[in-house]
Amino acid sequence: MSAKSGPTESVAPAAPTAGQHVVDTPGGEAAAPRRLGLALAVIASAQLMVVLDATIVNVALPHIQDALHFSGTNLEWVVNAYTLAFGGLLLLGGRSGDLLGRRRVFIFGIALFALASLAGGFAQTQPELLIARVIQGIGGAFAAPTSLSLIAVNFPEGKARNRAMGVYAGVSISGAAIGLIAGGLLTSYADWRWVFFVNVPIGLILVLLAPRVIGESDRVHGKFDLPGAITGTLGLVALVYGLSSAATTANGVSHWGDTKVIASLVAAVVLLTAFAFIEARSRHALVPPRVLKSRDRTGAYLISLCIGTAIFGMFFFMTIFVQTVWGYSPVRSGIAYLPMVGAILLGAASSSQLVARIGARPLITGGPLVAAVGLFWLSRISEHSSYTGGLLGPMMLVGLGMGLTFVPLSLVALAKVPNKDTGVASSLLNTGQQVGGSIGLAILGTVAWSAVASSTKSALAAAHGAHLSPAAQLAVTNHALAYGFGRGYLVAAMISVLAVIIAFAMIRVTKEDMAGIDPMAAPV
Repeated sequence: MSAKSGPTESVAPAAPTAGQHVVDTPGGEAAAPRRLGLALAVIASAQLMVVLDATIVNVALPHIQDALHFSGTNLEWVVNAYTLAFGGLLLLGGRSGDLLGRRRVFIFGIALFALASLAGGFAQTQPELLIARVIQGIGGAFAAPTSLSLIAVNFPEGKARNRAMGVYAGVSISGAAIGLIAGGLLTSYADWRWVFFVNVPIGLILVLLAPRVIGESDRVHGKFDLPGAITGTLGLVALVYGLSSAATTANGVSHWGDTKVIASLVAAVVLLTAFAFIEARSRHALVPPRVLKSRDRTGAYLISLCIGTAIFGMFFFMTIFVQTVWGYSPVRSGIAYLPMVGAILLGAASSSQLVARIGARPLITGGPLVAAVGLFWLSRISEHSSYTGGLLGPMMLVGLGMGLTFVPLSLVALAKVPNKDTGVASSLLNTGQQVGGSIGLAILGTVAWSAVASSTKSALAAAHGAHLSPAAQLAVTNHALAYGFGRGYLVAAMISVLAVIIAFAMIRVTKEDMAGIDPMAAPV
């Protein structure tokens, strides 16, 4: 299957009006002026809809379980079905945008996501919902990488692109928290089905607006690398599945030695090794080796992996903690994240202004360091902590650190990437976060639940077999959760420090380099 190069859709030129810019297409011709603010709203809304889906559904899981009679084990697949399809197909989605046109693939992904959301909302059986979740993940995998690369296509380098990256970064990082807030409100005041239905009108509006406000990219010569697509997709699916299934569960039982986990991780190693060999020799590689030759770009992908590992686990365990130990309702637990969302947006807005003045390296180094301090502070939380004293401060630091990091990280990942590889470069950034999230839940889950089980066992042993009152049992459980989750946050802080070390060792891009970044230009 091939996609030949051809001209972009032509539009009669017009003089720019107030608030508009003329954007040069990769081919050098001036495209019609676009309302860049509206274009950014479309791209950012699509990205937000895709990234918040995992957490908005998490809040509704108990209601979904009751309505469709899921068992505890099968209920995990409501989340995993989306995660596997999304993480496994991101690379293929990015490459499809390069070959077929990014706006075209972006619209296809959003439309598919919205239709699958409609089907999920109307699902009456478990298979119907799980199939809808898989299709949602496929739609997200095609929409997410093209949304980032469309910023490079539609926004001129400099302030306009930096600001656009700031907005994109804000919604990307805060999407998980926003999903918790929206999920709590919808499940409490409407119905669990609305966590799916809410995507339908948003998706319809985006599909209608996108052709009018977003410019199309040039289609490049090439073919789909089917052997690479098959081995890469299956390898990522096996890796995400193995890691998702490996985490120690709440009863303290480790699943790292389970046959399905070992088989999945071995298969992932074999398939991804085969993928690497195929890509090194393919003329139409899904991930061209030239994309990874840049030390800065590879460093950005590794830092993205660390961010996903640290942050996804934090959201997961904090939601359990505030609802189980502090007794927060879903709505209250979602609202508790609002200051963090504000800190993320503040950090993203600040970094989009600072990156042109001080360069990317100080921000990519300092952001994860600030987040590491917040995560270490969070590891000191106890069942007796207050929201103001134990959670608010750490969340603000973590949010600020992540907000400062993501804008320069995105710019470095797209720096000096030729037009034909922009989709791949952006999809690798998304893949790093997605796989990092699975790694985070597996590693932090193993540490946290093992510590919870150990603390509970020690408390029961100290009681010397005496019968504990319900109040005493609750105190033991709450202390164990606080202790175990604290150990998990400590590991998350160490992973954030690892991101700082990677930034020191690999990021060498200078302020002057950032001032002249043009993702549409071929690398020297």
